[in-house]
Amino acid sequence: MTFSKENKIPSFKIIAPTKGKVPILISVPHCGILFPDEIKEQYHAQFIGKPDDTDWFVDKLYDFSSEIGITMIQAVYSRLVVDLNRNPEQKPLYNDGRIITELVTKTDFHGNHIYKTIPSQKEIDKRISLYYEPYHNKIDSLLKDFKEEFGHALLFDAHSIRQYVPTIHKDKFPDLILGDADETAADKHLIETTLNNLSSSDYSLSHNTPFKGGYITRSFGKPKSGIHALQLEMTKINYMDDLEKNYDTFRADKMRVLLKKTFHSLIKTLDNEGI
Repeated sequence: MTFSKENKIPSFKIIAPTKGKVPILISVPHCGILFPDEIKEQYHAQFIGKPDDTDWFVDKLYDFSSEIGITMIQAVYSRLVVDLNRNPEQKPLYNDGRIITELVTKTDFHGNHIYKTIPSQKEIDKRISLYYEPYHNKIDSLLKDFKEEFGHALLFDAHSIRQYVPTIHKDKFPDLILGDADETAADKHLIETTLNNLSSSDYSLSHNTPFKGGYITRSFGKPKSGIHALQLEMTKINYMDDLEKNYDTFRADKMRVLLKKTFHSLIKTLDNEGI
């Protein structure tokens, strides 16, 4: 665990496998909901309570992972503190006119200003040091451990989004969007396995459109070195209620069946293809 020096609260949580460890790490960088006490007053109050840009319940959706040997890393702090899936050098992920929130964003995805007091560069650097770097360093360490033990590793970055966010995409999003940086972040067999499994369902599926994978996928995916990365974005309606506010057990259980099937196939692919 890595702790914030001020709050003594871990900046991330690790869920270890309960049996039969496999070389897969699920990352959930946008499920965090906490704000450090010392910066809460900088925000407009409505963004502290339940920020809409949170990937609500994604950690719960994937909590079967430990039972099938998969390790999970989960963010503890809100993406409105620092976004763990952004380039630390502030290079944009896309250049097509969509709203892209920053590493330490000043607005939400609807363009609403979230701060009463804009953080200084010193404050931004502090957040990177306390919350961003520990998460990325832990991912790097776990993947290297997997590579040493198994000869390869797969990072699966798990996300969700409202089915309609017009500032990003004018139409409703597909149910599932697999991103692999235009097939550069993972071996083709892993990509094919994932697409084949996801497309076997009645969910709509897109590949690298409109999301190619964020900074986590793009920075860690190095298939020639035996470390692979995939990002799965899904619309919240697939596991939440119609208002996309509350966890819906019936919808979530259906999605979990597909996710489990996909991970079992990925485990076999890692074993059989000598990736």
